[in-house]
Amino acid sequence: MSRRLPISERARLDPFVIATGDASPRDQRDLMERPFFSLSKSRRTVPILYEAGAVRVEVFAVPEHGMATIWDADILIWAAGQIVEAENLRLATSRFLRFTPYHLLTAIGRETGASDYKLLKAALTRLQSTSIRTTIRNGEHWRRHQFSWVNEWEELTRLDGRVEGMELVLPDWFYRGVVDRSLVLAIDPAYFRLKGGIERWLYRVARKHAGRQRHGWVFDLHHLHEKSGSLARVSDFALQIRRIAMRQPLPGYHLGIERDGRREILRILPAPSSAGPVDSAVDAIGRSHARPFGRSHASPSGDHTQRRQLTLWPDTTIPGLNLESNVLTLTCCCESVDCGDSASPFQSAIGGLIRKAAFDCEDMPVRPPERANAAVCRRCGRSLPSSSR
Repeated sequence: MSRRLPISERARLDPFVIATGDASPRDQRDLMERPFFSLSKSRRTVPILYEAGAVRVEVFAVPEHGMATIWDADILIWAAGQIVEAENLRLATSRFLRFTPYHLLTAIGRETGASDYKLLKAALTRLQSTSIRTTIRNGEHWRRHQFSWVNEWEELTRLDGRVEGMELVLPDWFYRGVVDRSLVLAIDPAYFRLKGGIERWLYRVARKHAGRQRHGWVFDLHHLHEKSGSLARVSDFALQIRRIAMRQPLPGYHLGIERDGRREILRILPAPSSAGPVDSAVDAIGRSHARPFGRSHASPSGDHTQRRQLTLWPDTTIPGLNLESNVLTLTCCCESVDCGDSASPFQSAIGGLIRKAAFDCEDMPVRPPERANAAVCRRCGRSLPSSSR
């Protein structure tokens, strides 16, 4: 008797199809003030062990890949923003995300060259291999939750090696913290332009604690060092905080160093001209994490932009506004029985509303001149009846 292979977790989840990277970035409150990520670009294998009252955080890395960095966390911030945006539009979401790497990279201010795709895959590998144990948001009888930032991920590539699409499954702990609106905060897209690990972490602390409070928030530098999980000595960490305060790089916040006897204090105040995080587009910036990949400037260029649409998935392309996510993913535009889809009356009715939005001229097959203006089914390629156009 042949042994049945275990079913992938993705097979049990409805895909949340992300059609665009346009969404205000959101951060999860629990991740903003506690040490969940390495603040260094160099490989870290030393565990993070943090405890304050009933809260305990333990982060472990494997030597082969190292611990997930605060730059890798951009992927989680992007995913949280997409989930919240879809929930605001009353669309069904899932822990199983299906997206194009082009949309993700441009949304977090990265370039879209071949080397940037390699860096993205390295970040996903670190997110999957990093193990977290925490008592945060546990129930009365559940004392510790252990998970990885990404349960599993997969890339879809063409024969020439071009990456056309990606899929990943988020952990339930993170997903539940995102769909609970009280546990997420909008952040300024300018956050992605911050280059240093400590200043990135400091912005998240400022957004979480100071927010838009008139009097801001005050931290003892020794306490900040403990909360950061940094491997730097306290004196070196304090020196970096002073340098950041001199540069004032945090969007929307002003930093000031004060002294109380021998204690050194950081005061975080909302900038007078700041109205808080805004949902503006993110300017493109260079790579900011992991070890760099060299460029030879030979043809084809390592910075050659990848195609934006998917061609290897059954759906051919990701439709606009996630309208075919989950329950509508199997709806066929032409409503033909021969297409192999079993669309319900409800799906067929909704499908009629989204049919035009689902068409993409780049995805349609080349048609003869006499059929140039004829609409075709995006999935099966058949001509649509006039009543369905």
